[in-house]
Amino acid sequence: MKLSIKIVVVLALSSIISCAPKVAPPEPFGPIPSQRQLQWHGMEYYAFIHFNMNTFTNMEWGDGSEKPEQFNPTELDARQWAKTIKDAGMKGVIITAKHHDGFCLWPSEYTEHSVKNSPWKNGKGDVLKDLSEACKEFGLKLGVYLSPWDRNHEQYGKPEYVTYFHNQLRELLTNYGDIFEVWFDGANGGSGYYGGANETRKIDNKTYYQWDKAVEIVRELQPNAVIFGDGGPGVRWVGNEEGWANETNWSLLRRDEVYPGYQKYKELRSGHEDGTHWVPAECDVSIRPGWYYHKSEDTQVKSLEHLVKIYYESVGRNASLLMNLPVDTRGLVHENDVKQLMALKEQITKDFSENLAKDLDVKATNVRGDNSMYKPENVNDNNDETYWSTNDSITEASITLSFNKPTEINRILLEEYIPLGQRVSKFTVEAEVDGVWKVIDTQTTIGDKRILRFNVVKTSKIKLDIKGKAALAISNIELYKAPHLLTEPIVTRDKEGTITMKVADKNIEIYYTTDGSEPDTSSLKYNNAFFVDQPTQLKVIGYNPENKERTSVKQVYFDISKKNWKVLKVSSGKIEEATKMIDDSYMSSWVCDTNNSGPNEIVIDLGNVYNLSGFTYMPMQGRWPAGIISDYEFLVSENNKTWKSVSIGEFGNIKNNPIEQIIKFQSSKGRYIKLKGIKSVDHDGKMSVAEIGVITE
Repeated sequence: MKLSIKIVVVLALSSIISCAPKVAPPEPFGPIPSQRQLQWHGMEYYAFIHFNMNTFTNMEWGDGSEKPEQFNPTELDARQWAKTIKDAGMKGVIITAKHHDGFCLWPSEYTEHSVKNSPWKNGKGDVLKDLSEACKEFGLKLGVYLSPWDRNHEQYGKPEYVTYFHNQLRELLTNYGDIFEVWFDGANGGSGYYGGANETRKIDNKTYYQWDKAVEIVRELQPNAVIFGDGGPGVRWVGNEEGWANETNWSLLRRDEVYPGYQKYKELRSGHEDGTHWVPAECDVSIRPGWYYHKSEDTQVKSLEHLVKIYYESVGRNASLLMNLPVDTRGLVHENDVKQLMALKEQITKDFSENLAKDLDVKATNVRGDNSMYKPENVNDNNDETYWSTNDSITEASITLSFNKPTEINRILLEEYIPLGQRVSKFTVEAEVDGVWKVIDTQTTIGDKRILRFNVVKTSKIKLDIKGKAALAISNIELYKAPHLLTEPIVTRDKEGTITMKVADKNIEIYYTTDGSEPDTSSLKYNNAFFVDQPTQLKVIGYNPENKERTSVKQVYFDISKKNWKVLKVSSGKIEEATKMIDDSYMSSWVCDTNNSGPNEIVIDLGNVYNLSGFTYMPMQGRWPAGIISDYEFLVSENNKTWKSVSIGEFGNIKNNPIEQIIKFQSSKGRYIKLKGIKSVDHDGKMSVAEIGVITE
């Protein structure tokens, strides 16, 4: 009898459920992504490889006059590139198959200006083939960069070159397997070699390349590839080469208004809210100052703090991250670059190691048709194909996630269901703390992915108040407690002798010693700036009290402060500008005018007589330094009249390794010092100093 009743109840419930009215999903709103664009959105983070003729000429933009014989990597290993990229957590790679100088990394049948006439592999090599095979081995997707501008080709600017350009595009899209992205640079037309003409050529970058035909070629040969350009058509430039999008970032663009070399490029950082097409942003940035490898930049790889910031301001702002790796003259990703890539991978893995939103109770103020297909629990079900949605008439609603007990969080990750378009125009995140709602942040767009970082909050509930331009469709909400960002402390001193220390994360503690002993948590704890005016060896560590991890010991030596120093003489230029060389900051530099009459020199009054046993010279920093001294003479004097030469020599390899030079000499008394720049690395008659110091006894 009981069994019969159960059967009747089950049948009745089944009948009710089957008769329940189906609720249609929201209609797509505005432009929506194509299938290939959706696949591209899933990439998120991938590599750019700048490796070409410029690698061997130490240039960023070659002029096209280079010879194939100059391309000769000694250890080229595309498998090392692919393994590095895979280990770093990236999903693909785009290679500069041909840059503006016109040299081709594959043996193109349409030009002699390629690897087939280089000494590398006796002209039998093909970088594209090697990389394609390595990508298949390591499960990476391959993309190609093909520069429309060609400063080598004699027909550039004429119709014949456009045919050549299209033919090369066909080669690249036919011979190397599946291509996920085709990258067209916006730099077009200008001075060049052009087969020996050595002239300036201008083109109409809107029409010259017959972009409609180029797009047809891509669609014919690689239908799943997105096309990158300033305005797409598939993916847009983000309007800077620093790796960030604006906080407000629409995947939409008034595409027909944008062209290669678009003058209103700053608009691309946010897209167009009223855009006519789906053209999401790609953030390109190099791990070093330059796009191509320069040995002088081996010490200028971006810090972990900087790389983490880039990640959150690209991937975390509804864009993808295209991280450039300048392969070196050996044909390898440099070990310094590898080290930082892995540090970034480790940190991002830590930040998102445990999704605290999983299995939380979720409530919403509106559910589309009160139907379970659109239930609020869809936002934390780990399924990208489900989403919480509201009725068509409801464009503002709230969704709340409740913890079983107060829980600490400092990250929130949000995703819209973008197959139906980008809808959210404003949202506020609130946390319930001790029964009181507190606003964490108010922002605008979400799109494919939005990540917010904020100070740790211990909360019982998280609520999002969301405003859209149509019915809401939110597919994912994740919550995290990321660990503190542990980075090596930065220690600086100003001209007055005041020492300051800082770290990327304010929750990291700093401990130090001044007596040469090794620091630990029982050492002096840094809380406020302090004064050092005597020769002092500082040893410093960063310490994370949360998990007791610490950095390696950083050693920084400071000699006498420069508070009483004064520049008395410079061989040329404004003497008041010369104070930049004694301000105890490497970020500022003094550069003299060109001097053809003899060595440039500077004279500095130290304010007191000291026993001097050495000096330091920090060359000008940055991407485009000038006047770096290679050969020098250093003199001291007690009265600024009688001078004693205490050191003459060369700063070895300073052009390729522009770090602080430390020169020791036999102790000599002096109040005045003179540095002569006998020769500069570029032989341009200039002399520059970022900072000069002395070593006293």
